Amino acid sequence: MYLEILLATSCTALTLVSFKLYIKVTTGLCKSQVCLKGKTALITGANTGIGYETALDFAKRGARVILACRDEKRARQACNQIMKETNNTDVVYKLVDLASFKSVRKFAEDVNNTEERLDILVNNAGAGRLGNQRTEDDLPIILQINYFSHFLLTNLLLDLLKKNPSRIVNVSAIGAKLGNIDIKTLTVYKGDSDQYITSKLCQILFTIELSSRLQNTNVTSYSLHPGVIKTEIFRNLEAWKRRLILFLIEIFYKTAPEGAQTQIYCAIENGLEKYSGQHFHDCKVVSRYKSARDPELAKAVWEESERIVGLTR
Repeated sequence: MYLEILLATSCTALTLVSFKLYIKVTTGLCKSQVCLKGKTALITGANTGIGYETALDFAKRGARVILACRDEKRARQACNQIMKETNNTDVVYKLVDLASFKSVRKFAEDVNNTEERLDILVNNAGAGRLGNQRTEDDLPIILQINYFSHFLLTNLLLDLLKKNPSRIVNVSAIGAKLGNIDIKTLTVYKGDSDQYITSKLCQILFTIELSSRLQNTNVTSYSLHPGVIKTEIFRNLEAWKRRLILFLIEIFYKTAPEGAQTQIYCAIENGLEKYSGQHFHDCKVVSRYKSARDPELAKAVWEESERIVGLTR
């Protein structure tokens, strides 16, 4: 009996180690040596996780980096840490609350009035497990933070983006595969998981329609799945669930620097313009999920989003 238990334990351990090695081997890495000196990049949710790692990478490449964050203390700390690590003093933070369209509009106005150019926009900020909270705009908070505010922000910054060849990178998730959008009930709360999945599918559909509308311009757009990563997105889970998930992720999934690789790749890799509107994972183009293959749905989501955010431009 002891030998059987030892053998079973050894087999389990070997399987887990093999899986961990597989994850490490298949994780895509951005190997581009592109220099970003003279360019400006803006990343939402840049004070932590993959947003922070993306901002850090851009700063190392010499870019002017704008951290778009909600919490001033944490934004300032992240900004100072990036400058310390990179010796790049052209790193700033600007405050924005993605749960408020008023805040997004004020933020966009500030960027448009103070920045001469914007070469990279990474719509990275995300939230989960916030329950059936409604924002001041009377929308489910997860859907507004993850999607609607990024939709509004992107459109408000388009004129600045069009001044130079630029890229828009929308961070989605593999959970979008499970999405099933009904325009009539798009903003109806059906649970945290549904809201999160819907928001991430909307990001992909937004990318597709945005790319179509930006044809014959010098602006391109990309969506991506960064992988399952140890980030603060799980901070609102019950304590025991959070500990279990983070334990598993710590062992088997990506670190924040690894998780940032695909959005860095989409933002800087040479020659990606022909893939505008496409979806990426592990630094390569992947097939669109079945849930995101209907161009009419992408158009319908865009039009409904314009109505919801009050976009008149």
